[in-house]
Amino acid sequence: MSEVDWSDLQLFFHVAAEGGLAGAATMTGISAPTIGRRMLALERAMGRTLFVRSQQGYRLAPDGVVLFEHVQTIRRTTADITRWHGDAFALPIVSIAGDIWLTGFVADNTGELRGSEDSFRLCCKRLPPGDDLTYRHGMIFLLHAAPKTGNVAVRKSVEVAYAVYRAADHVFETDLPWVSIGTEVAVSEPEKWVFRHHENQIHTWTNAPDILARLIAGGAGRGVLPTFVGDAMPALMREGAPIEALTHPLWLAVNDDDRHRPEMRLALDRLAALFKHHEDRFAGRLPVERKPALRAAARS
Repeated sequence: MSEVDWSDLQLFFHVAAEGGLAGAATMTGISAPTIGRRMLALERAMGRTLFVRSQQGYRLAPDGVVLFEHVQTIRRTTADITRWHGDAFALPIVSIAGDIWLTGFVADNTGELRGSEDSFRLCCKRLPPGDDLTYRHGMIFLLHAAPKTGNVAVRKSVEVAYAVYRAADHVFETDLPWVSIGTEVAVSEPEKWVFRHHENQIHTWTNAPDILARLIAGGAGRGVLPTFVGDAMPALMREGAPIEALTHPLWLAVNDDDRHRPEMRLALDRLAALFKHHEDRFAGRLPVERKPALRAAARS
């Protein structure tokens, strides 16, 4: 049997529902003779008699009754899928935007921010430097400094610390070069720190901040990372305490018109709770089990 065309089955449905070709033509905009030819072709393709034709119209034959029930089931399923698909795109979007490190942390913890039953979609974005927050809706901003302008509500979160890291298997080397983010993309003070203090000792740099930690772990040299990133990587070893001048508060900001929307308020509260739960990690307070190794390295 040749494959049945779904458009022919839809025409069959209209002929059966309207009881003839004229009604089906009115419903579909296809001429009655064309519909008649296609119904004959459908019967030949299926090898079954679907209609009893008479001057009164088209009445379903026994096989036609069976097919009509199948087509009704398909139409109901298709309608359910269409509604389900439409519901997904009707859900509001909550976007969370920050630098490469903070959005990476959010990505690693999305299960804490949105559950399968929550009626919103989640989007993680890189926040372009100098972006105007005034007209951004549906977005939670993760900022290094509180915004001075814009119609935004602000919530202070955890302290974010930065420190110097090297590869763990280079712990005893004393003359390691430096790895840095390139000046063409460096925006924040932590990103600029190595160039400002060790420019003549930089042997490797990158314009992709997300691979900086991998370069350090690969042995290219020492570099500056947020402690919540560096301390979580077994392949890295921290050199000393966080750089005090680089520590800053993390600010959560949202358009003031959005902050009372249920999905925004829920996501904002969960985000604040997530950062609070990892407060020590962001502040650079190392787990106890890693401190002896660091002290031993410092004495060598």
